[in-house]
Amino acid sequence: MRVLVAPQEFKRSLNAEEAAAAIARGIRRARPDWVVDQLPLSDGGPGFLDALRRAVKADTAGLAIHDALGRRILGRYLLLRGSRVAVVEAAQANGLFHLAPGELDPLGADSLGVGELLLAAAGDGPPRIIVGVGGSATTDGGAGMARALGARFLDAEGRELRPGGGPLVDLAAIAWDRPAVFDGIEIVVATDVTNPLVGPNGAAAVYGPQKGATPEQVVLLGAAMERFAHAVRQCLGVDVGDLPGAGAAGGLAAGLVAFLGARIASGFDVVAEATGFAGRLAQADVVVTGEGSFDVQSVQGKVTGRVRAWAAREGKPCVVFAGVAEGSEPGVFTLSAIEPDLARSMANAEPLLERVAERWAAELAPERRSQARS
Repeated sequence: MRVLVAPQEFKRSLNAEEAAAAIARGIRRARPDWVVDQLPLSDGGPGFLDALRRAVKADTAGLAIHDALGRRILGRYLLLRGSRVAVVEAAQANGLFHLAPGELDPLGADSLGVGELLLAAAGDGPPRIIVGVGGSATTDGGAGMARALGARFLDAEGRELRPGGGPLVDLAAIAWDRPAVFDGIEIVVATDVTNPLVGPNGAAAVYGPQKGATPEQVVLLGAAMERFAHAVRQCLGVDVGDLPGAGAAGGLAAGLVAFLGARIASGFDVVAEATGFAGRLAQADVVVTGEGSFDVQSVQGKVTGRVRAWAAREGKPCVVFAGVAEGSEPGVFTLSAIEPDLARSMANAEPLLERVAERWAAELAPERRSQARS
């Protein structure tokens, strides 16, 4: 029996590599004769660098940058050997995982550190920079990123606005000259989010609450993103408001399109190609994927949904392990079934995930294993 274990991160509990290892340990405990292929995945958010670094030869560069609250931290990016393509994981800078729950600042958090990573990567002269976005603590439309590259955001009196998404509600003008260091560099945004920047499905409305925004703050951030989109259209001549995917990472994708002419691509496809996902899937009898919360968004482009869809196309059985799940669905197994308390479940995600995987493997009947092989 060959099992492909291909999860994404379990947000605020385990990164994708830790999750894959826990699942593999549980399976091997129940079925030591099974062959387990671990393939941690990412759609552009946290774990994007690590997923690519395991798959291809790359050099890692590190530098001091700022997190979403302006604190100094160490950030990394990759330079792929041979092609010299640079890979940036935005969450290295503006990631939600850098912040404790009590530190969330949905109005003031900004993406300055992402711009610092981009400047450093551009200095190496790559032909392309792939920017994985997702898992952000920010809803600033990428204004902080652009500020790091020299952009200025002004109110009606010509005063520079404070950092963060909230102050953009007073945005009247943008002063911007694209730095020459980006000349000749293609910028690719890797994400599987299809939300636009503004509107009821926009960055603020859909993702603001995940970053700590109250209902009132969601309304303010929605107005700020509307104002940002208007200023970008007026000052830069780029329309990002309704662009599919522009709402990714609190609108960071929109900022990358507006200021650096980026194009938006599937983060899962980027990682799948680099890791040889299709070939490893072909060799598997059954596929296991997973994430922290399996819900309607999971089947709208996230890793778990894409893995399940790909497995279905190839006629491969696929199961999902999740911390929690929306509703009940065959083939979805949750940590909450063992530990209903969310805080305890998240704190003990690793051993719980092992137990779920062990139970699944132990209970998989012989006839089902035979069917999975055929």
